[in-house]
Amino acid sequence: MSNERFERSAWFRHDRFGMFIHWGPYAVPARGEWVRSHERIPLADYQFAINGFDAEDFDPHGWAELAEQAGMKYAVLTAKHHDGFCLFDTAHTDYGSMHNGIGRDLVAEFLEAFRARGIKVGLYFSLLDWSRPDYPHYGDWAHPERDNPAFASHRPDLDSYRTFLHGQVRELCTNYGKLDILWFDFSYKGMGPEEWGATELVRMVRELQPDVIMDNRLETSGEATGSIVTDEPTPYCGDFVSPEQVIPVEGFRTPDGTPVPWEACVTLNNSWGYVAGDDLWKSAEQLVTKLVECVAKGGNLLLNVGPDRHGVIQPEAVERLRRIGEWLAANGESIYGAGPAEFGTPEWGYYTRRGSAVYAHVLRAPIGPLPLIGLSKDAIERITLLAEGRELKLCDEWVVAPYPDIPFVQFGEVGHFTYPLSDPVDTVLKIELNPTGGR
Repeated sequence: MSNERFERSAWFRHDRFGMFIHWGPYAVPARGEWVRSHERIPLADYQFAINGFDAEDFDPHGWAELAEQAGMKYAVLTAKHHDGFCLFDTAHTDYGSMHNGIGRDLVAEFLEAFRARGIKVGLYFSLLDWSRPDYPHYGDWAHPERDNPAFASHRPDLDSYRTFLHGQVRELCTNYGKLDILWFDFSYKGMGPEEWGATELVRMVRELQPDVIMDNRLETSGEATGSIVTDEPTPYCGDFVSPEQVIPVEGFRTPDGTPVPWEACVTLNNSWGYVAGDDLWKSAEQLVTKLVECVAKGGNLLLNVGPDRHGVIQPEAVERLRRIGEWLAANGESIYGAGPAEFGTPEWGYYTRRGSAVYAHVLRAPIGPLPLIGLSKDAIERITLLAEGRELKLCDEWVVAPYPDIPFVQFGEVGHFTYPLSDPVDTVLKIELNPTGGR
């Protein structure tokens, strides 16, 4: 990985936790952002969603406040999803929030509100556009008219579509100030880098937004990594890998072992866009542990909210995000600016590391003292409960005598080997190391 690309993502690798926002007319039927494709809805029959998307309760400052309360350091909004409806002011189509009765540039309002709170900002932009007559229809993998015989003679005009695509990206990179992330989505068989004009597109983006970071989906999708993890990355390989709805088994590296930035994008329930009947919410406790897992493996977590047609984020999402934020308020030192500790994965949880401090994330309570597998006794200078500051001591009682080379930390008084953890979700120990480094 080039030093330039890795340095560009320094803030991203520090901040670790962000908010994804999927919002658009698909919130009206409330059956997800792929509703047109899944249900083969013709463009004309989707107009009810365009007309019904009113954004009347859209409060970007409220959204930004929630992200701040959750401890999120950056946010990415869907400027345009696959249905082609734009939340920004564009000269290339009337299919957007400036023309459907809202009359507002929702992207501009989002950017202003989140920047005001010091939250970095990104825009999701679909490379697909099912509203365009020049985009492939019949036989395409995902288009709503892919198997409609009435479109059997349709022929796409990819030259026209590329001009449109590049023109809209130019608007986003020119009219909205400094962007921190451009989150492209996505490539598939028959529609990939050549069709997008990816090399020229990235060259233009770099000229207009030299510091912006991009995902890897100009050449792939959520199930693949692309050339960013190879010895021969393409000019459009992106700055980070974007696994979707899964936490990778391990972090990503190039063949020579160089770490590759990555970000798992995950939903709070089972849906990206608002789905009225989806009540399968992940718990705040599970999400905290998954954030920790991402950081321990060298990655980020981009956690999604899907506001309804009016712009309201579901109360179940609000409650979970605030609880995550409460945990981060006490333990954020072990997440922000932290990464893998390289001491292995102990059976009781995870390690993260920030400089000379290692953080033991104890997810499962031990019986007796806790073995700090991978560390050496001589390397440890001090151990404290991160949220409380209370100092803990290494155990030298008879119960650990069979393991002379493993440091065990004691939570309670000498002789009291079973002791409740202070946080049943994740009790974080800060282990300060001396210059020998830990082994």
